[in-house]
This record gives sequence, C-alpha cells and structure tokens, in this order.
Amino acid sequence: MQFNIKVQNDFKNNIRREWALTNGLGGYAGGSVTGAINRTHQGYLIASLHAPVQRYVCFSKTNEKIVTDSHTYDLSSDQFKGGCHTDGIQYIRDFTYDGTICFTYEAGDITIKKHIALAQGKNLAAVAYEVQNKGEASKLLITPLMNFREHSESSTVDSLKFEVQKQEHGFTLIPKAQDDHCIRIVFSGGELIERDDKYICDLEAQTEVDNEVPGLDCAFCPYDVSVDIPAGASMHFSIMCDIVPLEACNDNSGTAFAKHLVSDNESAFEILRAQLDYTDELIKRSGFTDDFAVKLTVAANQFIAHRQSTGYDTVLAGLPWFTDWGRDTMISYTGLTLCTGRFEKAHDILLTFAKYCKDGLIPNMFPDSGLEPLYNTVDASLWYFYAVYKYLEYVATPDAYEFIKKDIYPCLKDIISTYKKGTDFSIYMDTDGLIHAGSGLDQVTWMDVRVGDWVATPRHGKPVEINALWYNALCTMDMLQAKFGDNDDSYRQLASLVKASFNKRFWNENTGCLYDVVDGDDDTIRPNQIYAVSLPFTMLDREREKAIVDTVMDKLYIGCGLRSLDPDHKDYHPIYIGSLSKRDHAYHQGTAWGFLLGGFISAYVKVNGRTKATALCADKLLDPVREHLLNNCIGSICEIFDGDAPHTGRGCYAQAWSVGEVLRCYCEDVLPMLPQAHS
Repeated sequence: MQFNIKVQNDFKNNIRREWALTNGLGGYAGGSVTGAINRTHQGYLIASLHAPVQRYVCFSKTNEKIVTDSHTYDLSSDQFKGGCHTDGIQYIRDFTYDGTICFTYEAGDITIKKHIALAQGKNLAAVAYEVQNKGEASKLLITPLMNFREHSESSTVDSLKFEVQKQEHGFTLIPKAQDDHCIRIVFSGGELIERDDKYICDLEAQTEVDNEVPGLDCAFCPYDVSVDIPAGASMHFSIMCDIVPLEACNDNSGTAFAKHLVSDNESAFEILRAQLDYTDELIKRSGFTDDFAVKLTVAANQFIAHRQSTGYDTVLAGLPWFTDWGRDTMISYTGLTLCTGRFEKAHDILLTFAKYCKDGLIPNMFPDSGLEPLYNTVDASLWYFYAVYKYLEYVATPDAYEFIKKDIYPCLKDIISTYKKGTDFSIYMDTDGLIHAGSGLDQVTWMDVRVGDWVATPRHGKPVEINALWYNALCTMDMLQAKFGDNDDSYRQLASLVKASFNKRFWNENTGCLYDVVDGDDDTIRPNQIYAVSLPFTMLDREREKAIVDTVMDKLYIGCGLRSLDPDHKDYHPIYIGSLSKRDHAYHQGTAWGFLLGGFISAYVKVNGRTKATALCADKLLDPVREHLLNNCIGSICEIFDGDAPHTGRGCYAQAWSVGEVLRCYCEDVLPMLPQAHS
C-alpha cells in the first residue's frame, strides 16, 4: 500500500495536502506535503500522556540545510505570520505515504530521503535519513524544533521554558509547565552546536488563519546537529524523540535510550521497518487485495487506540482533535473492525459499552479517568443494536452467540425496556410506539450544534433516523430472543406498531420523501431519512424507498458525502469556513458529511438491485472518494465537505465514521459483485 505524490513547487495549494500517523495510544504526528505545519494540531510527536487523551505537542518538526563550500541549500518549509514562507518545497521531488512518511529532497549533488515514523504503543517518534552524495564533501545541518503545549493551544516564548540538559548524543528537556515529564531527543552521530537564537516564532498555520484565529506558534531550538557528508558517500542518520515520566530521565534508561541508537545507527530505521511490517499485517488480516479496500483498511487503523481508564481499545472519532464518542464508534464499528478482520477489537468495544450502559443509555463520550461518562445521546444506544447485529453477521460462531447472550443481551434488554418507559433527555416511547427525544437546549441526535442558548438544528420530537433505528433494534431483539429460546413475541408485536405508525406519520406526499422530524413536524429535506432504507430491517415499501434514494441523490449527494440540508432551503450554507460562529451555522445546514455516504450507497444498491450493473454504478459514485484520498489528508477521508463545489474537505482531516462507512458499504455492497474491479 503506497501513495506516491510528485510535489509541485506550489506552496499555496500543497499546504492543504496533509498527512497523519498514529501510535495506538491517541498520540499522533501530522504535517503537510510541503514539509510545513498547516494546523495547530500538527507535529512529529503529539504524545498522549493518559491514553488516549492529554495530548501534547512535544516535537514540532525538523528543518534541514545542506552546506557546501559554494552554496547553502535551505530545505525548510515554514509559513510565517502574514503568509510568507521559506522555499524548501522547491527541493522536494516526491512525497510517499505507506504507513510511514518519506520526503525525497534533491539539492545540488545530494539526494536525501527523510523518513518519519511513530512506534506503536509508545510516545516515540523516529526520523531516519538516507543520504546519497554524488559531489563534494558537505554538511547536513538539522534543527529540531521542540515544543510542549496542549495540542489545541499555541506556544509563546514566555510559555515555552525548559530545563535543558545536554547529553553525549542529544539533550533532554524538562518543561517548566509540567515538570513531572521530560522530553528526550537523541542522534546517531554528528556534532551538537548550541544556537544563539533559541526560538523560532510567528510560525503560522494556514488552516487556523482560514478559521479566523491567529494560528501562530513558537518552537524552542536549543541546538543544531551538524553531520558530515563525505564526498561520494551514502550514509544513514537517525533521530529519536520520546516523552517519559521524569523518573525515567533520572535513571539509566535515558542513557540506554541513547546508547541503543548510537551503537547500531539503526534504531530509527528499526522503527520504520516495524511500522511497515505492522501495516502489511493489517492488510494481510483484512484479506483484501483490492487497492481501494486496502487503502481504507490502513486508514481505519488510525482510529483504534487504547483507553487507559477502561483497559480496552476504543475508537477515536477523528484526527486530530476528537476523542472517543459512542455514536461515532457504533456507526464506524463495522468498517473499522469487522470488515478489516479485527474481531477481537470488535468484541472488546461491544463489551466496554455494555459495562458502561446506564439508565438505558450507552456513553456518548468517555472523559478522563475518574469522571463519569456523558450520556447525552439518543441514537448511540440504538446504533449499538446495529453493531451487535453486524458482529453476529461477521462472526457467526457459537462462541460469538454465547458472548452476546452472556455479556451483551442483558444490556440490550435494558435499553429497550428503558426507552419504552422513558429515560433522560426526554427520551421515551409514545403511545404510537415511536420514540420521542430532546427538549429545551438538549441536542441528542448527531445534529447537535449548540452555542450557549442557541440551538442550530432543534430536532425535538420524533426524528426520522431515530425511529428507523428503533424499529431495527426491535427486529434485532426479536431475532436474538428466538435464537436464545426466550419465546418472547413482544418485540415483534411492538415492531409491527412502529412500522404502521412510521408509515402513517413520516411519509410526506408533498415532497415525495420523509419528514425529518414529526411531532414538531419538519419537512426539511435532510439525509437522515436514508437510514429508513439502508438498515438491515426497514419499514417502507420499495416504491417509497426508491423515491427517497432518488431525492437524496438529486438534492444531497456531492461525491464524497451527503449535504446536511437541501441547497434550495433558505438556511442553506454553502461553505464551512471562517470563525467558529460561522462554521457552527454551516455545520448541519448544508455542509456535506462523509459518513452518510455509507448508508446512501447501501440504500442505492438495495433499491436498484444487487446486480453487477448496479454495483458498477455504485462504484462510480465512490470515484470522488478515491480522488480525495490523494488530496486533503493523504490516504484518509475528511469529516466534512463544503456543500458547494469544489466541495473542499473540512473539519477533522481524517474521520472514523467517514472511513468506516465508506469501507463498509464498499466491501458489503460493491466489491462482492466486482471481484476484479480494482486490483
């Protein structure tokens, strides 16, 4: 699996082409194909100090210069306040992503391959250089840009203070702001040269400028590293950087960390090779040979992380800033874990949420250790039934059924019972069998923007996707009770009532599709109705299902997602950019969402017939996503897109449910009928 990009000497356009790596702890690395930082949330090591949260930028990047007797080549790419930038991009010939990052530079007679990798399960970054010199003796001058800040904040000279300890092969930094940790950086050789100017400031992140915030940062640069490059030589050079508790810097482990690197000159390359092997193993486990499915499998792995407070793995909703959310986990679950063959992860995720089920609700979000989860969601618990159904579809073993019966089924029964009686956030079943949710300032569906007392999309009443999910949950329970021998037909009876009420209340003859909400009737054309067609158990006849898919195709499909609102609506916002207030107004009022594409493709295939011809059409509908993998975040799918062309990717540059749902619909609804379509 590899993405190869020829980087043109065009800083303005390439700065928005980004990359991301993850370490399985919630830590990550990121930057742009220009070599410059494009967001506050980027750097070579953003460490998670309490997995998967408490994320701190520790190591921003490295800048390089090649110095010969006659010339100095500045390979650095940085944007500074006002938009001016250094021109190192002119020396970049190739950018490669294959689970690691590689920049290929050509300057004079020297070619440098600069590799960046993260170690799995550690807050450790590696930068590995392959240098080939076809000319005169030269020097490679490397400047590590160090940092210590919460990943959503910015540093200043005043905030960026360290106790600096120079070592034989590197240095350690103890942040004054948090002196119980230390940052260690070691080099495989070279001469450490103390810098006169120890701060580089006014580093500007273009995405933050677009969002109407300053986006300025400082980096601490106490030393340069000078590496001799003999004439005609080929050589390797390594850098490793980690952050550890302070006591690890005060014993022999710090010395051992440096000695291991220096002794064999290969440790950064070992991390590089280990990450490539890890990526190959992910692909092998998935069983995919199809190029698109393979790339999405690798992307899917970036969202799986260990949660220290539960002891289990979890799903991070999006990079670079989201943590784990119940709704996002359940929607992305099938694609991220089941389609990729990671059944043990799928098992643990279901178990974790069952353990934290409370008052008929599974968590919307897990906070840090010691705090109660947040439960302010109506749909996460209903998507949980969908995840259970899919788990049994993919892992149809006696052990799987026994696991569900013993550990999950009691939770499912509790959810149904509690929804019928009523629970928090005005969630209850009405006399018609339909589910009501939300009141006042509570936003409990996925369209949940609220700023102070302002609610952007109040969907109080009976939302369409909630009741589609409710029916699906009842049918899933009827299937399970029959399997487990409960002889309980109450789920089937209630499902019949829900089906009759849904058809009576939600069909809108005027628009030829479904109301978005009833009891507080809202006839706005939104994408939520697609789940009344795409879920395993549905309530509408084929004629109505076809009409819904046709309406969504005509009004909402934009290539990489579905618009959140009909563009003909008076409240439609075509672009998601600017201040937080401007973006909040657009978030669910026209902005397109990648995850909705999964339900749409499944619905499209269902109503048009599971034939090769339909699959070919559905496959073509996914072509914009294939193109997208080469643009925004290389190899992944954004959270959102502008509703209007050119449908620029926005929000999180890599989103779990976008990747998960596109992979799921592709491997379930398209790929089986096109085995040779994309090899």
